[in-house]
Amino acid sequence: MQWLGSRNAVVYFPKWWCSLALLHSRPSLRTYTSFPPSSLPNRRFERTYCFKDRKVSPRGITKSSKKVKSTTANVLDDKDMLHLTWWKERLQKCRKPSTINLIQRLMYSNMLGLDDSLRNGSLKEGNLNWEMLQFKSKFPREVLLCRVGEFYEAIGIDACLLVEYAGLNPFGGLRSDSVPRAGCPVVNLRQTLDDLTRNGYSVCIVEEVQGPVQARSRKDRFISGHAHPGSPYVFGLVEVDHDLDFPEPMPVVGVSRSARGYCLTLVLETMKTYSSEDGLTEEALVTKLRTCRYHHLFLHTSLRQNSSGTCRWGEFGEGGLLWGECSGRSFEWFGGQPVTDLLFKVKEIYGLDDEVNFRNITVPSENRPRPLHLGTATQIGAIPTEGIPCLLKVLLPSTSTGLPVMYIRDLLLNPPTYEIASAIQETCKLMSDVKCPIPEFTCVSSAKLVKLLEQRETNHIEFCRIKTVVDQILHLFQKPALREILKLLMDPASMTTGLKIDVERLVSECELVSRMISEVVSLDGESDQKISSFPNIPSDFFEDMESSWKCRVKRIHIEDQFVEVDRAAEALSFAVTEDFLPILSRIKATTAPLNGPKGEILYARDHESVWFKGKRFTPTVWAGTPGEEQIKQLRHSLDSKGKKVGEEWYTTMKVEDALARYHEAGVKAKAKVLELLRGLSTELHTKINILVFASMLLVIAKALFSHVSEGKRRKWVFPTLSRFKGTEDFNSSDGATGMKIVGLSPYWFDVAEGCAVHNSVDMQSLFILTGPNGGGKSSLLRSICAAALLGICGFMVPADSALIPHFDSIRLQMKSYDSPADGKSSFQVEMSEMRSLINGATSKSLVLIDEICRGTETAKGTCIAGSIVETLDKIGCLGIISTHLHGIFDLPLITKNTVHKAMGSEYVDGQTKPTWKLIDGICRESLAFETAKREGVLEIIIQRAEELYSSVHSNELIPGQHEIMEKSVNGSDEGHLKPDRNSVLVDYDESMNTTETLQKKVKSAVVLICQKKLSEIYEQVSIVADVVAVSAKELPPPSTVGHSSVYVMLRPDKRLYVGETDDIEGRVRSHRSKEGMQKASFLYFLVTGKSMARELETLLINQLPNRGFKLENVADGKHRCFGPAKPVCSS
Repeated sequence: MQWLGSRNAVVYFPKWWCSLALLHSRPSLRTYTSFPPSSLPNRRFERTYCFKDRKVSPRGITKSSKKVKSTTANVLDDKDMLHLTWWKERLQKCRKPSTINLIQRLMYSNMLGLDDSLRNGSLKEGNLNWEMLQFKSKFPREVLLCRVGEFYEAIGIDACLLVEYAGLNPFGGLRSDSVPRAGCPVVNLRQTLDDLTRNGYSVCIVEEVQGPVQARSRKDRFISGHAHPGSPYVFGLVEVDHDLDFPEPMPVVGVSRSARGYCLTLVLETMKTYSSEDGLTEEALVTKLRTCRYHHLFLHTSLRQNSSGTCRWGEFGEGGLLWGECSGRSFEWFGGQPVTDLLFKVKEIYGLDDEVNFRNITVPSENRPRPLHLGTATQIGAIPTEGIPCLLKVLLPSTSTGLPVMYIRDLLLNPPTYEIASAIQETCKLMSDVKCPIPEFTCVSSAKLVKLLEQRETNHIEFCRIKTVVDQILHLFQKPALREILKLLMDPASMTTGLKIDVERLVSECELVSRMISEVVSLDGESDQKISSFPNIPSDFFEDMESSWKCRVKRIHIEDQFVEVDRAAEALSFAVTEDFLPILSRIKATTAPLNGPKGEILYARDHESVWFKGKRFTPTVWAGTPGEEQIKQLRHSLDSKGKKVGEEWYTTMKVEDALARYHEAGVKAKAKVLELLRGLSTELHTKINILVFASMLLVIAKALFSHVSEGKRRKWVFPTLSRFKGTEDFNSSDGATGMKIVGLSPYWFDVAEGCAVHNSVDMQSLFILTGPNGGGKSSLLRSICAAALLGICGFMVPADSALIPHFDSIRLQMKSYDSPADGKSSFQVEMSEMRSLINGATSKSLVLIDEICRGTETAKGTCIAGSIVETLDKIGCLGIISTHLHGIFDLPLITKNTVHKAMGSEYVDGQTKPTWKLIDGICRESLAFETAKREGVLEIIIQRAEELYSSVHSNELIPGQHEIMEKSVNGSDEGHLKPDRNSVLVDYDESMNTTETLQKKVKSAVVLICQKKLSEIYEQVSIVADVVAVSAKELPPPSTVGHSSVYVMLRPDKRLYVGETDDIEGRVRSHRSKEGMQKASFLYFLVTGKSMARELETLLINQLPNRGFKLENVADGKHRCFGPAKPVCSS
């Protein structure tokens, strides 16, 4: 379907319009497409630019005036020259030979880069190149794609980029006498846009007004939309019945310097929001830049004057790390007020009006921990890093993707305040104990909601998804067991969205939105909009013509259009029957040899028509027999250009009249549907804050429920989160001066890889940690860092119990590498990081340093390490400093709160082996020789090394006989973690009343059957199975993890399936992943012991059919072997 967009109306011209006009001589048949604009969708095109003076004909179709105001195409001002310089810099990055060949033909005398002396390079006023230049001038830093027939074309600079990044071939090959031209077919537009935006380019798309035009006149064109990195092209989505994947929004980033430190400003054009974070250290700023995919990077002129007084970053001192990060990327300088001028830049980039306002969603940094530094984030896998166990992968099930994962990642990188962390932890605790089924939590991108509603391109599928979102909010509120969870989620959602909304308003607005959508949109289960069907017309014809507008809105709103379409379809069937069937009957009645007459009624899909196709059916002698009159009425079918479709395609005047009437009715029906959908978008856009808040709340809920489920599988625990003593609002009952973790295990431990050694850490001060190579020092530091970070975010931790204070910063400093780009050795990089660490440390910080000062000579490195220990001890922070510099214990250190810890080892069968246990004391054994031997170093090298060692250290203890002060006192038992379980997501749909009735009957039968069996086992003790119902929209709660259960699946065909499992959530997901089972509901109850679960399963399979129920797995009732375990039913 194709629409004509003008300043006054939107008019549809189907492909068959021209052929119909050419076939008929009566002028009245031409006018059916011109109807009042009020009956069509009031389409709002974003910045619709038309560069011709227009006048409106009596029929409502716009025409070009003969005279066009002249403009000068080749006059460039200073701003244009800046844009051309910007394009030249990007063209220099092109590497394909074909692209380089095209670039050589560019002439930078106009914004398109066209050389008007080459073929097709004319910029004569009024031609296509001239028109494209006018569009380009509106958005000079966007690639311009212009619709020309069935292609989207680009010329000049834009064509070079299409060849380089979209893999397209230039038009006309590589001939050197023509300007660069390239393009893609209409069907490949999405792929081309993805290729360009993936490489950081924005695209301006110019559409062509569809429909017939007068001879020698040019088609009108308009800017239909834009595609940016993180913001796809949505024009026309309201008309289709498929979804569009929305990537993560990509902000425009501005970096500046203030008295407090570095400032990072993020602006999201899609959401019309911005946030500004001040007081960042250089390392924290670089971390944010590396974890943020942004569209444009702007650097403020305040960065040019760093602490060394030079504008050449990286030459001296501070700023080198940031400069190294920025210099490898494309960026622009800007001046003025950092936030105000950055917003002005954003409006300039996206072509926004000055009146557009951006909402400030900055989260105050007071009482909030500092953002995670780059080294810390990479060393615990908060940012996926090769060779480092990924923390994100163990916090959530392996099937978790998308928005919930992004929320958890952002929370780890930017830990919340104590109040938010406490709310998250309390929410997770309630989630772990909830017994009722939970919604599946539909996750919708907030940016997607905003853009589709703002552009009025929300289709019926997306409206149904929005309704699901608000209905799930109402589901949480209506169930008492889930209502408290909803209330606790309000603050985390408010922090993320920057919106303050109370529960009562959220619920009332969600009810209103759900009602608004229900009143307009056709929902699942409504069957009053069937596709037309007549025996003599191919069903594909009606399917193609009517599926684009039926079942989108409720019939009550388009009843008149429905009636007219039904009448037109009936008239078309009558015309086809009257004009074509007698011919078919004549052909069938003819008994002829192999080359006899042939004919059939077919659907010409390309022409949206039903025609007669036949050959050799014309009689040799006209004898007045049946069918001859109809044959005389036939005429060749014509396409939209008035050309004959083929020698075998025929139609009649009556059939064409009926087709015209049917298409006109269909056009009006679709126009009404689109008008209703766009009108609903306009209404819901007034509720956009509620929808953004609700969608984010469900994302958080899904992320936390998934975390709780995975944490319970891994047997993690909730830590006690406390404030530091002396903190504002400090409560002596929950305050702490230290951190205590009992039974700490590595967060990456997987039961398939063996047992993990658990350690207990009681940290009231600074530790100096020693131990052998491979003794577990680095693993312990990573484990403590991860546990502390998870604790201050409100998550579960890998331990038996934990008391974690709400640190104001967590730093993990591992091995440093050299930076040749900055001209720094590894020790220089380490000292730079030490400077940042010490400057940011407070008495409420956690500092973890692995093998301090390893990059320089031992004597001076030891002294520097000792001085750092004294400094941190004076600050009073908690932390661990691990080292092999044993000379540090001989230094006259002045410390008050520093203790010595070691990783234990033992002497077994003549060999020293690590125990991986944290103990008190000092370990001076490095196990260096053993480690080298284990890694395959030649024996002769090891032997020589031992000889050299003995010659220098002959008076010291030999390996294996070293002393360790105060042998292990903090050990704990080893433990196992449960493996990940696979799961899938299913669609949310409401249960039918008949299903609810069946569910109640089955539940009653299950209770009676199981109660009788349990009474037989326990004789005088009556135990009742607590059967829980899980509807098609719900899942079992996390509290079922680790319990055996018996379940009954109620299939959509009303048959039952009885089973038992130790993972009811996984089994529900598995069943629903099968075709046709997405709407299956379940009943289940928990038992103790798998053998009893199997016995009750067999009992139900054998007994339920006797009560009139149909079972799918009757054969499973033959099981007879069960263990001796006795059941204890629980809720």
